[in-house]
Amino acid sequence: MSEMWFWFVPMMSPNGSVPPIYVPPGYISQVIIEENGVRRVLVLPQQPEFHPGGHSPLHHPPPPPHAHLPAFIPHPAMMPPPHHLYTGMAGGVGDMSSQYISQYHPAHIYPEQDSHSQHGRPSLVHRDDRTSKTHERLQKKLKERQGGGQVKDSPPSSPQKSCNSPPTVDIHNGIGGKGLETEQGQLRHTVSSPDKQTGKRKIGESAVLDKEAQALQALLSTINKPVVSDIEARGATVSWSAPTKPESENDSKEDDPSFSEPLCYEVSISISGKDGKYQSMYCGEELSATLEQLRPATDYHVRVQAMCNCLQGNPSEAVSFTTLSCEPDPPNPPKKISGTKNSLLLQWKAPCDNGSKIQNYILQWDEGKGTGVYEQCFYGPQKQHKVTKLSPASQYSFRLAAKNDMGTSEFSEVVDLFTSCSVPLPPFPPELEMAGVTWLCLKWQRPASSPKEDDICYILEMEEEGSAYGFQKHYDGEELSFTVRNLHRSTKYRFRVAAYNSEGKSNPSQVVEFITKPDIPGCPFKPVIRGRVLPNSFKMAWEPPKDDGGSEITKYVVELSEGTSGKFLMVYSGPALEHVCEGLKPGCSYQTRVYCMSEGGQSPLSETLQVQTPAVPPGQCQPPRLVGKPKAREVQLRWGVPQADGGSPVSCYSIEMSGPQSEESKEVYQGPELDCSVGGLMPGKTYSFRLKAANKAGFGPLSERFEVTTGPGAPEQCKAPSTTCKSSSCVVVSWEAPPCNGAPVTEFRLEWGAAEGSMQICYSGPGLSHEMKGLLPATNYFCRVQAVNVAGVGPFSEAVFCLTPCTVPAAVSNIYVLKESELRSYDTPPVYSPSTCLGICWDPPCDHGSEITSYLIDIGERQPIVVGPVTKHVIQNLQPDTSYRIRIQALNTLGAGPFSHTFKLKTKPLPPQPPRLECTAFSHQTLRLKWGDGPAKATSDALQYQLHMGDKNGRFISLYKGPCHTHKVQRLNESTSYTFRIQAFNEAGEGPFSNVYTFTTPRSPPAPLKAPKVERLDDNSCEVTWEALPPMKGDPVIYSLQCMIGNSDFKQAYKGSATTFHVQNLQPNSDYRFRVCAIRQCQDAPELSGPYSPTVTLSSQRNDPALAGSAVGSGSRIGTESTRARQSLSDEQCAFLLLMVFAVIAILIAFVIQYFVIK
Repeated sequence: MSEMWFWFVPMMSPNGSVPPIYVPPGYISQVIIEENGVRRVLVLPQQPEFHPGGHSPLHHPPPPPHAHLPAFIPHPAMMPPPHHLYTGMAGGVGDMSSQYISQYHPAHIYPEQDSHSQHGRPSLVHRDDRTSKTHERLQKKLKERQGGGQVKDSPPSSPQKSCNSPPTVDIHNGIGGKGLETEQGQLRHTVSSPDKQTGKRKIGESAVLDKEAQALQALLSTINKPVVSDIEARGATVSWSAPTKPESENDSKEDDPSFSEPLCYEVSISISGKDGKYQSMYCGEELSATLEQLRPATDYHVRVQAMCNCLQGNPSEAVSFTTLSCEPDPPNPPKKISGTKNSLLLQWKAPCDNGSKIQNYILQWDEGKGTGVYEQCFYGPQKQHKVTKLSPASQYSFRLAAKNDMGTSEFSEVVDLFTSCSVPLPPFPPELEMAGVTWLCLKWQRPASSPKEDDICYILEMEEEGSAYGFQKHYDGEELSFTVRNLHRSTKYRFRVAAYNSEGKSNPSQVVEFITKPDIPGCPFKPVIRGRVLPNSFKMAWEPPKDDGGSEITKYVVELSEGTSGKFLMVYSGPALEHVCEGLKPGCSYQTRVYCMSEGGQSPLSETLQVQTPAVPPGQCQPPRLVGKPKAREVQLRWGVPQADGGSPVSCYSIEMSGPQSEESKEVYQGPELDCSVGGLMPGKTYSFRLKAANKAGFGPLSERFEVTTGPGAPEQCKAPSTTCKSSSCVVVSWEAPPCNGAPVTEFRLEWGAAEGSMQICYSGPGLSHEMKGLLPATNYFCRVQAVNVAGVGPFSEAVFCLTPCTVPAAVSNIYVLKESELRSYDTPPVYSPSTCLGICWDPPCDHGSEITSYLIDIGERQPIVVGPVTKHVIQNLQPDTSYRIRIQALNTLGAGPFSHTFKLKTKPLPPQPPRLECTAFSHQTLRLKWGDGPAKATSDALQYQLHMGDKNGRFISLYKGPCHTHKVQRLNESTSYTFRIQAFNEAGEGPFSNVYTFTTPRSPPAPLKAPKVERLDDNSCEVTWEALPPMKGDPVIYSLQCMIGNSDFKQAYKGSATTFHVQNLQPNSDYRFRVCAIRQCQDAPELSGPYSPTVTLSSQRNDPALAGSAVGSGSRIGTESTRARQSLSDEQCAFLLLMVFAVIAILIAFVIQYFVIK
């Protein structure tokens, strides 16, 4: 059992970085940041994976035996002294790579390690709870970083890697992580393992190969392992031979595979063991390949695989080899850890040693000359060096190389480092860049004597005028400008600046004074009105602001705006505190505001003052104008708004009219509209009109006169027309001409309609009468007339009502056949048959003003039928299955109307007669009934039948209804009479019921008995017993026992009511068979015998003395057992066997159909 060692190393650093950590050989350190930000370093044993030939790995610290036990933590004194040292991380967590750095060591022997074997050290070291919890938390984080961790409660994994794991990116055996990453990036096309080959092999394995392909594949698998030669640090040569057939099979010429195409070989290598993951390095037809870009001092395993025409043989046996060691990789440039103006402390990290331990480092510098010529300033195994006696603020270039037993590496890149400077000189005084009310922006210059490489910071100090606190620091940083805020307005401040670097602080500069700017003044008070507001002017005044902003007010500015949303315009600018606004519009709203100016700027605007100038009456309007042509009694006038509204909207207009005979004028319109209609005028007369407008200030002056002459008028309204009925469909309408109003009437228009609101023009002409034809009898009509001349259309006269006289009824439109549901609600005759009767109905026609008194039904050759004022009738005494042509005529008091269209109707055929009912099979519980001639003689009318059975109360209930000719009645009682009747029906209807038939069920026989029991009493007698049955509905039950000797017939041995019988005089050496049945003794009928029971056999007695003793006791039992064995196959078992046989046959038939027919 092995264990795993690790330490928790507490650290403390003043600058937040992790200090250098020294760990023993074979161990690595890892920095872990916990959730609370604390850094912990976990020291773990190195996990070696490959070892060069001839060398053994260092001591492997074993893992802990159980996951639930704490790991062993050895004392630092127990560990061997380190062969070399390296830093875990110098610049903090960000400088540490995720790969572990390991060293390759020769196989040295450490006696100190042997003394700490498993038996020499204690098995468990006490730790407190805090250490245990920290250990568990760090272990959990480490598992998560290593790829998802292990299953919960499982033991930790061993340091040895699994053979199937991919190549690690850690540095093992002197190979750096970057080289491995490069190598892996160049081998992305490789296969994963021998059992996971390319798609070709998967296709080959999955497909069914023929014998020739199998032989070819077997031949490809006989390839021998390759030979490795010319092994170098980063390369090797691999050669192999083509696969050959074994000599033992050379004599067999049959199935000798041949290569139709050249062979192709794939060379793959592995760095994780012979059974690990392999990567393809070469694929071609050559028998040798050169492996390049290998890692020095690394164990490799190489194998070769032959391929031919999409077939792949098995890989050959793997061959192991180890690359040689070489000089180290070029190291990274050294870093500056700290420095002063005369020294620099440099530090660097160890590069990959490539299989040979690094002995010394070579550090060169250019001595600050900048010529590119480098001299050695350090040679040794340490990883840091302090360069002294340097010049302040100077640049020095450094480069680094590593050396081991195999040689010296290339130099690293050149790094330029600077030394610190001396204390800077006092800077120049700060200058004012910009000034504000509460801030001052200052800038200053860098001291001229300080080099650019020197990191200089500045301190800006300020003293307020009148303050007793002196200079206070307001800025400390590297910038050359700063804005001091939160100052007072119009206040003097004193400033000075000082510079400092890592060497010290300079003296402050000279003191300078700057003054903040004054603030803007406050807004003036809201202006007020002085005096009375006139239609064209007003006077306003205001007060100065309370706060002048620290400077004197120089002027005031007055702004004026017309309306509520107009643009403000400056109307005054000066030092006065009042102003008169002139040139205003009457009745207009104005807004005015004030602001002041000072050295600090413009003040905010004051509150706005609203001013409304008084309005005046509107100006003179333009004369009204005529709209359209003048009418006879009306003219339409229109006008526009006055040019001057007096500062108030025009609220109304007034029209004054003068007549043709008088000069007096009267107002004919007053309102806000811009047009009006003047009526009540005389046709052909001249009228004059004048207009004036008004607002809230009053009416303005009248406009000039406008004269209009009216035109001719339309005719007057006609008198109501008169109507005269010539017939039930013709009416004569006449009227008189109305007054023409100055123009002769040219035409009359007559409107006619059945409703007063829907009349239409039916005549237009100069006549004074018109005849209306094609009217409906007994119908109300309305008419009216109007006159028309050149002036227009006169109004309609009053509407006149007219009623046409009555006449004979109209023709019947539709005739229908009554349905069965309608016949039920209709009062049908007592004897209704669809074969001899037809039920019809019709839509009642229009009676034309006189009520219909009767209908005449014409059915052709027969006498017409007269019915009353009904719409339904049943025609009787017709022939079955006969078509009739029917038409109907309506009659009223005025006469008979026209006949309807002829409708063809047909009576149904006669319903079928009932068939004869027979009983074809019967039992004590069922009756099978049959009727009719069967489906072969069925008619085309699709006869159906309805079977009824009578109950105890004499009522018949339906048992069956359908087209079948047989029916089985079940669940009946024995020896009981049942009555039946049958009825046939089809589309013609239901036929009559048949006569009542009576059928009687027979008595039920006794149930079958079980096999009797036979017991031998002696050699010549036996006793037979059987089960007893109860009486059947009062009828006694007796039993009949039959016996058969040998192969003869059964003979009755007993008949009676007993359930046991003694058989005497048995013959020796003879087999007896017995069976029994029950017999029902009916009182008024012959006896009914039930079925016989199964047979029981009584075996014969043997005369053998040896068997005599057992024959008496066991003979009956043997016979009974044999009988039981025979009778074990009952009817149910036989039926089950037959069912199983049929099932097997059906399955076989289905299988044959599936295989031979479907497929």
